[in-house]
Amino acid sequence: MRPFIYLLVLSSLLSNRVNADSINHAALKQTPPQQMISSHDQTIPLLQGNHWYQQGDAWLKNKVKTLDSLQSQLQQKEEGAKNIILFLGDGMSITTLTAARIWQGQQQGESGEENFLHFEHFPHTALIKTYNTNQQTPDSAGTMSAIMTGVKTRAGLISMGPEQDRTDCQGSSQHHQQTLLEWGHQQGINTGIVTTARLTHATPAATYAHSPDRSWEGDYDRHPNAYWYGCDSIAKQLVKTAFPAGLDLALGGGGSKLESYYDTFNQQFSNGSLLTTKQELADWNQELLASRLSHQKEAQAGPVLGVFSAGHMDFEMDRRTVQPSLKEMTEQAINYFKAKTGRYVLVIESARIDHAHHNGNAARALAETAMLSNSVQIADEMTDDDNTLIIVTADHSHTFLMAGYPKRGNPILGVSKNQKDEVVLANDGMPYTSLGYANGESHGRKKSADDFLHSKDKDFQQEAGIALAVETHGSDDVALHAKGPGSYLFSGLMEQNEIFHTIQQALLTNGLNNLDGLDDLDDLDVGKDQ
Repeated sequence: MRPFIYLLVLSSLLSNRVNADSINHAALKQTPPQQMISSHDQTIPLLQGNHWYQQGDAWLKNKVKTLDSLQSQLQQKEEGAKNIILFLGDGMSITTLTAARIWQGQQQGESGEENFLHFEHFPHTALIKTYNTNQQTPDSAGTMSAIMTGVKTRAGLISMGPEQDRTDCQGSSQHHQQTLLEWGHQQGINTGIVTTARLTHATPAATYAHSPDRSWEGDYDRHPNAYWYGCDSIAKQLVKTAFPAGLDLALGGGGSKLESYYDTFNQQFSNGSLLTTKQELADWNQELLASRLSHQKEAQAGPVLGVFSAGHMDFEMDRRTVQPSLKEMTEQAINYFKAKTGRYVLVIESARIDHAHHNGNAARALAETAMLSNSVQIADEMTDDDNTLIIVTADHSHTFLMAGYPKRGNPILGVSKNQKDEVVLANDGMPYTSLGYANGESHGRKKSADDFLHSKDKDFQQEAGIALAVETHGSDDVALHAKGPGSYLFSGLMEQNEIFHTIQQALLTNGLNNLDGLDDLDDLDVGKDQ
């Protein structure tokens, strides 16, 4: 019944909006604009010449068109998704979205507020609750594990159930939760992970690994009990377990954790590709495209491990020429899956939004978010809306703030100015920026007004309210945007682990009558929601 309740709620919202604007819903479909005259005969024609009236009218017509399309799909028993692309903006809070869309718009010469990030045009949205089972404010390991396994869990755990204690290897294998990519392998679905973090970092690790501690990335990072009871490092699991089990592609950073396994990867896969620079990635892609044209797909479509930095990849504002951008990795990954036969599930993480926020550095966080938007756009352009479900969400938020009554078009990284273009001063006689953090390293007020002259610099740290060594995550909900087959199932306020189940349903469904289809999968080891 959920999809039909969803339609009723949307229809109710639209009806309320129409009544508020004194516009007849049916007239929007059937009556020319010049004939839509209310009792205020002189008012409506004037309003129709107003930019905001026209914008609101266009929004409503587009919403009605979307609902009509959705109703048609429901009646036709829409086919499920062939492919899934899940974009994850690590730490991408709703405030980050707002500030990033303004920043992107201002980079294009606009005032900024009217801009949309590409995925903000997607027709379906939801709010996602992010708490871990043991923490009100979550960490990335617990949140991404919920998205990847369908089971909410504790902070610090990588794709393990909440019964597992952190940093305790003994008996931990009984709490492994099958990930979406592992399940995909069993169904014959091609799978891949792209990230700007170390490939062994918490968020990408949750797609393919199982560990009682997110910090056990490399062989020498583990607690002694991991050696005693046989818990492998995340790096070893990637090369010696995930790839042999069916993982097809992994692109990101983390050479310092993985380089000892490069020989193992090459020995395991004679047709595999180990890439370490942007140029190697580009050359490999050209070979891939050539093989597609010559119909020699299998020769060039073996497993791919691309590791482009020793640690995390560079921030976009600092990216060296030897490293590919997130957009470039996204494009190459989709080309790769197009060269292979069959369906695919691809997870793409913009990791360094989170790292910039932890540093109290808004400029880099916004640039990373804009690059994520560009990456979503290229993926959208390269895929078919009829068979590919694209989802964009975040694992958690941050304590990032935006306030102060600045005028419209005020530089988002600048100090707050009023309608007269005057710098607004706080009670201490000092200016302040529109952006800030509730806590973090740069706590308290700047030493002088001159410090704000550099607020637009990429290295500027916004002020923070509470003194902490590192800015923390936030506890608030995050947004989810979706388009494609099954995207209508994302609506309202959702638990984070429900993302997994919704993706599975989109992959499995042959129509809406199959919402209970997961009950028939006896071999699906995902446990119950916690």
